[in-house]
Amino acid sequence: MTKERACRHCHYITTEDRCPVCGSRDLSEEWFDLVIVSDPENSRIAQKLGVTVPGKYAIRVR
Repeated sequence: MTKERACRHCHYITTEDRCPVCGSRDLSEEWFDLVIVSDPENSRIAQKLGVTVPGKYAIRVR
C-alpha cells in the first residue's frame, strides 16, 4: 500500500512523487486533518484555504 503524502506548498494529498497541483517535490508523510473539496468555486472552506483544484487537502503539514 502506498502512503499518502501532503505537499508542503499547497497541502494537496497525493500518492505520487510530485504534486499534481503545483508540481512541487517537497512532500511530507506527516500531515494532520483532512478536507475533501469537490467544488472549489462554491465552497467557503476552499476559498479560505486558497484551493482552486478539487481533491483532498491537509489542514496542517509538517
